[in-house]
Amino acid sequence: MNSHLRLPVWALLFVTQAGLGAGAGTESPEATRGVYFSEKSYQPVPLPRFAEIRDRLPSPLFEERPEWVSMYWKSWELAFKNFHEPASGSGYVSQFIDAAFNENIFLWDTCFMTMFCNCAHSLVPGIASLDNFYAKQHEDGEICREINRSTGRDYAPWANREGRQLFSRWGWTGVGNEPVVYQGRPTPQPPPELTLDALNHPVLAWAELESYRVTGDRERLGRVYEPLVRYYRALQKYLRQGNGLYMTDWASMDNSPRNAFLKGGGCAIDTSSQMALFGRNLATIAELLGKAPEAAGFAGEAGELSRAINALMWDPARQFYFDLTLEGKRAPVKTIAGFWPLVAGVASADQADDLVKELENPATFNRLHRVPTLAADQAGYDPAGGYWRGAVWAPTTTMVIRGLERYGRGALGREIVLNHLAIMGQVFQKTDTVWENYAPDAPAPGRPAKSDFVGWSGIGPILYLLEFAVGLKPDAASNTLVWEVASAKPLGVERYRFNRHVVSLKAEPSGGDGRSLKLSVASDGPFKLVVRHSGREETYPIAKGQNALSFPRLDRT
Repeated sequence: MNSHLRLPVWALLFVTQAGLGAGAGTESPEATRGVYFSEKSYQPVPLPRFAEIRDRLPSPLFEERPEWVSMYWKSWELAFKNFHEPASGSGYVSQFIDAAFNENIFLWDTCFMTMFCNCAHSLVPGIASLDNFYAKQHEDGEICREINRSTGRDYAPWANREGRQLFSRWGWTGVGNEPVVYQGRPTPQPPPELTLDALNHPVLAWAELESYRVTGDRERLGRVYEPLVRYYRALQKYLRQGNGLYMTDWASMDNSPRNAFLKGGGCAIDTSSQMALFGRNLATIAELLGKAPEAAGFAGEAGELSRAINALMWDPARQFYFDLTLEGKRAPVKTIAGFWPLVAGVASADQADDLVKELENPATFNRLHRVPTLAADQAGYDPAGGYWRGAVWAPTTTMVIRGLERYGRGALGREIVLNHLAIMGQVFQKTDTVWENYAPDAPAPGRPAKSDFVGWSGIGPILYLLEFAVGLKPDAASNTLVWEVASAKPLGVERYRFNRHVVSLKAEPSGGDGRSLKLSVASDGPFKLVVRHSGREETYPIAKGQNALSFPRLDRT
């Protein structure tokens, strides 16, 4: 979370004395905002209430860990408290979920919150929450990562009201108002609308494809395509250094010890990999929309960037990815940012193997609670969390898991998921709530961490529970649901939602051999069910209505 949790004194004085409250500062005229997005106004509908919607939400059965189910329902209850209608005059176009961290909505927080809201698509504000960011996109493509929830105006310190070339308002080391130095390329003109603090973590397209995987809503991809392309091009214009890599500042990981090495325009392994991921995601979306030449172009750009990342940011001696200083030297700090090349498809098979070794190394990332944001053998590591000095965060854990899946390491990904759920469950039993982040070396909330945080921490109790513990992985595009049954006790879910279907599934051990299951599936429409259990896989055509099945299939010839 890029959060303003612990502002330096100079920053507090800056905000106060400069009059940079939520409504201050110079912004682009409202008429020039959101010009690439078709939604222009909010059409009021009743805001969902937990008491009214609860009996329509997916209801998991997981007898192995009943506390995880309790945590699931608590997380939904907290999430419902953070659903909002657009304030009058804000210019927002959709109901939305917000972390309720402060008075602003956050872009990359919202991207990750949509991922668990996908599980209740059409019942709750989820992926449409991103519409408000598209509606506030600047004409040059920039989107501020932090926008006031009530006024719809960019968070004022992130507005480049001075009209300067790109700079960081709060800097890399607490000095503030530090300029970016472009090396090996011209300084982009005109100056950006926003500061570097505002332009971080370009994961919008990833969030859209995560939603598409569940909903199959291709029409939505068509509506968001141009805003995404414009955003991508704006980041290329302002964040790309002459070496082809991308910069960031404190805003990617607030207080990480990496930040000092990025000063002045150093290149970040996370931002660079995220831009490669962005390019590949745009290629996928373009292909789905029948835009083959554009798809090829984006894929080519992602490949070129991947080659630059591997040539400059991979350290063959340390077998890990590192940030680059402005002078082009690899920074010494080993952080979780080094795993972004997995989900981005940047790493080779051998590099992926080396990254897996780090994930399994108790001296670095294989801590009691996986995966810390700073390797445990690095200076400044905080076993209690220390925010981005070791804490375990939902978005970075999700990135690691999806990256492992991309490289065929789903078993390790599931191991990390179950570890995360187990620690969250222990903390939930002690505190009856969900936290912003968690300690890496104790079953405890991070120190510091905000409580009742759903918020992106809802990914674990909701998405992880359904996808990895119960084991349901949807592919709406092919109308297929994969069910990986790994528990020896009854499990399933009522009212599971994917591809406009509502499905109830239950698996129970059968026959006493641990390899056979009795399956019951009720669906409001036909789909293909793939069941994996005990090293075997069976495929079932599911018809509308009640379906009684056996695993392994008894009807095979």
